[in-house]
Amino acid sequence: MERIVLPQIENLNQIEVYLANGGFESAKKAFAKTPDEIIDEVKKSGLRGRGGAAFSAGLKWSFMPKTTDKPKYLCVNGDESEPGSFKDRQIFEDNPFQLIEGAIITCYAIGAKVAYLYIRGEYHKWIKLMQKAVDETYSRRFLGDKMKETFGIDFSCDLFIHKGAGAYICGEESSLMNSIEGLRGYPRVKPPFPAQRGLWNCPTTINNVETITNVPAIIKNGWECFSKIGAPKHPGTILFGISGHVNKPGVYELPSGVLLTDLIYNVAGGVPGNKKIKCVIPGGSSMPPLRGDQLEGVRMDAESLKEVGSAIGTGGVMVMDEDTNLLKVLIRIAHFYHHESCGQCTPCREGTGWMEKILHRIDEGHGTSADLDLLISVANNIEGNTICALGEAAAWPVKFMITRFRDEFEKYVNKNISIPVPNKVHSMRGTAVPLAEIQK
Repeated sequence: MERIVLPQIENLNQIEVYLANGGFESAKKAFAKTPDEIIDEVKKSGLRGRGGAAFSAGLKWSFMPKTTDKPKYLCVNGDESEPGSFKDRQIFEDNPFQLIEGAIITCYAIGAKVAYLYIRGEYHKWIKLMQKAVDETYSRRFLGDKMKETFGIDFSCDLFIHKGAGAYICGEESSLMNSIEGLRGYPRVKPPFPAQRGLWNCPTTINNVETITNVPAIIKNGWECFSKIGAPKHPGTILFGISGHVNKPGVYELPSGVLLTDLIYNVAGGVPGNKKIKCVIPGGSSMPPLRGDQLEGVRMDAESLKEVGSAIGTGGVMVMDEDTNLLKVLIRIAHFYHHESCGQCTPCREGTGWMEKILHRIDEGHGTSADLDLLISVANNIEGNTICALGEAAAWPVKFMITRFRDEFEKYVNKNISIPVPNKVHSMRGTAVPLAEIQK
């Protein structure tokens, strides 16, 4: 299989090697077309977002207004902060110029003169690598005003790298825009959507790093070629970041729709010690987990995972063997989302903290079966009641981990605990009543 995003070409991160292998030829080909033709080609290719939502890239581009006096912007989302996701940094390191070329083509298609590449603050090494690549692209006259002479066109664009400050919430598109504007990383209420009112109240398109890196290959080979790769409704290759209990963790580029079991056993070398799999999170920590005894036939594309009650997310596959303590896993995930909640919405701000506290109570031996139901109730009250999707990101792991592994979590609760009921009647305040009696 020919790799699209991470071709097996040595030293492709050097601009001379990239140019020798057809670098920026796709941009030249794109400039011979109209912006609408490019949008139509990307739409026909079936390219869907690789940042989590799997929304049609071409359709998103088409939302940008055709006639406006305001400047237009492109934001490339490299705020890769989802636990279990580490694919975008592989692009920064191994194929930065294809990402840059994809951004140039996208700017031309949507009519943007400025693009921002937003990279998470902790990626110090990769920020330096990308800045070096951008500087080299400018020096070769493929960016800025001089690109008009290079390509022989009346269009130019600039690309700036914006370093984040370590906030997970800034991976959400409107928080990302606020961060670029120098504001606090709070999600914005939608509508209006970014295509109508984005950066500085101007039309803006936001796409993930991997999504943009696919664009030059679509222009080069045609939409038909791309659409025939992988799953028909979610075509192309996907960068799968496999971690956890596998013998060969790493980033692997494979056609969408690959069997999850093939990914784990054939590509990632199986589970150490040939242990059984207890749980797999298929798309980063915020996606609903799958039971190890229900993996047969599961394919790694958006539609297939939706059918089994999960989602492709960022393609971060987290494998846990039979000895994994899922309570400890859930505590760690819950702590992350509690810590990363921006605090703007009450259900998320308060609910994430409640869930973490209840999980710690269970871990300390003071939890009951009623606490498991309480966790699900809190998760349900967060889900769908927040401005952005961090509410779902925090609620889903708790809700689905407990419902799908209820038998295991029941082992962690204390069956003999008595709960103080201080408000039953005044004379009985402080009296410990057995849980079984309360439930009657």
